Amino acid sequence: MDEPLVRPRSLTREAAGLRVGVPGLPEHVERFCALVERVDPLLHAFVAEPGRHDRLQARARELAARYPESAGRPPLYGVAVGVKDIVHVDGLPTHGGSALPPGVLAGPQAVVVDRLLAAGAMVAGKTVTAEFAASAPGPTRNPHHPGHTPGGSSSGSAAAVAAGLVPLAIGTQTVGSVIRPAAYCGVVGFRPTHGRIPFAGVIPNAPSFDTLGLFTADLAGAALAAPLLCDGWRVVEPGPEPVLGVPDGPYLERAEPAALRAFEEQVARFERAGLAVRRVPLFPDFAEVTRQLQIVNRFELARSHADWFARFGGLYRPETAASIRVGQGVAAEDREAALGFRERLRERVAGAAAAAGVDLWLAPSAPGGAPEGLHSTGDAVMSLPWSCLGLPALSLPAGRTPDGLPLGLQVVGAAGEDERLLARAALLEGLLG
Repeated sequence: MDEPLVRPRSLTREAAGLRVGVPGLPEHVERFCALVERVDPLLHAFVAEPGRHDRLQARARELAARYPESAGRPPLYGVAVGVKDIVHVDGLPTHGGSALPPGVLAGPQAVVVDRLLAAGAMVAGKTVTAEFAASAPGPTRNPHHPGHTPGGSSSGSAAAVAAGLVPLAIGTQTVGSVIRPAAYCGVVGFRPTHGRIPFAGVIPNAPSFDTLGLFTADLAGAALAAPLLCDGWRVVEPGPEPVLGVPDGPYLERAEPAALRAFEEQVARFERAGLAVRRVPLFPDFAEVTRQLQIVNRFELARSHADWFARFGGLYRPETAASIRVGQGVAAEDREAALGFRERLRERVAGAAAAAGVDLWLAPSAPGGAPEGLHSTGDAVMSLPWSCLGLPALSLPAGRTPDGLPLGLQVVGAAGEDERLLARAALLEGLLG
């Protein structure tokens, strides 16, 4: 199978139509279930669910009875949303992409799901994840080139949006699990400031970095969903045109030549449009940044899985088990020292942004296009420093490789300035065309 399966749908248009009854919810559910039955056997974005049709029709009846008049319908009335399979949803088992008994992994429904339901959404189903949101990939294919990975660990969520199965999906990012698959699948990925969406009800990987995020076809969709999911969302104006920062040095050099050429073309386009671009030497010690993040990540992964791994270690995939065993060998004082390193790095990066007047950092979302094969989810290195710092980030679709694989532009804002990041990124999205 090598035919593309790409038909992304606008969240804003779909939500607006559903609120006024176009289509009606019963018809909407029928269309969705027929689409999943036709496409997902090729894509493998969703976890199999035998009772999906009846469950969604019951939710449709509930919504129609609660909101008989269009004027009172909530923003996501009837919208089908994919939810990554480490996020607990009442009535749906959590597998975490693993072979562990689902009852072992069960827990209370996630806060993010509560917020989706309060906004009128329907949980379309669980989307496939790499095992426990780590590195052992699931079966999901890239909708653009099905012989290539969709990225991970939020593979099913990104692919489901790119293929048009759903207009909105929830993922998580520990290092690169929203930004990278968004780039590989040619959609928008938004990873808010660490902690901005409560993580309660989600299987943890490394809590110092774990962050809920979302996928949409375009930035307008992310701007619709983010205020409904994030704590304390504010209405802000974009303000003056942003000053863009390019983090020169060893970090940026980790991008592949084709991706770096595309990135420089994007930066030149912004400059031609009159935006100020400042090149700032940043992360000269990038190898050390990587090492310190991995110390925290492995230690916390081992701690998150201490009970399950002790009981069911033989059921874990080799990649996940190897990471946990590395983490078991990390001393608690080394993890504390690494967290101290992160605090100093935060101060250094914030100081560099202030000194150069940088509002938004730019970088490739991934080192290149999606690698061929499904044995790996790709390299998270381009997200690594920003995830370490907990800064909000977007991936915007931004061109293609010579082989036709999607590329993404990563746009990073200041901590807690998620609203301004989305507002200012709209200018960049327009310039990217």
